Amino acid sequence: MKDSNDPVEPGKAADKAAGKAVGGAKGPDELRQQIQETRGQLGDTVEELAAKADVKARARARGAELKDKASEAGHAVQDKATEAGHVVQGKAVEAGHVVQDKAVQAGHVVQDKAVQAGHVVQSRATQAGHAVQDNVPQPVRTAVTNAVQAGKRHPRPVLIAGAGVVVAAGLLRRRHNGHH
Repeated sequence: MKDSNDPVEPGKAADKAAGKAVGGAKGPDELRQQIQETRGQLGDTVEELAAKADVKARARARGAELKDKASEAGHAVQDKATEAGHVVQGKAVEAGHVVQDKAVQAGHVVQDKAVQAGHVVQSRATQAGHAVQDNVPQPVRTAVTNAVQAGKRHPRPVLIAGAGVVVAAGLLRRRHNGHH
């Protein structure tokens, strides 16, 4: 059978059959055979014309074909997007590890510097403590020692007094810096 998209040449099969008939049949059997062939050819021609005339069926077939192509293209795009997503995810994880490693290294550096600064402060505080201890008269040292021991036994009044000192120091500092 011919392709349904090929142009139909109306009457071609009939012309062919007529040509045989014109050539003449040698008998009634041959004539019947030619008539059968002509009918078959005419039937094929009619089927081809009917297929060409059935616009709805052709549109449905073309629509199904386009739908399949679109579906294939959609799957291809989806596969590529998934692949790209995996690549991006892998790179993000890799970058996250690099950042994490650098943060850990920076944390160690900061920790080391903080420890060094802590030792310096502790050393200076110890020196200052010794200097104060050496320069403070014995009665003042005794009074401070007694106050500290009393604070350990009764911490609430010491905390209240300390809070008052902090507030007073803040007010004095604010007043000293020119803020009213």
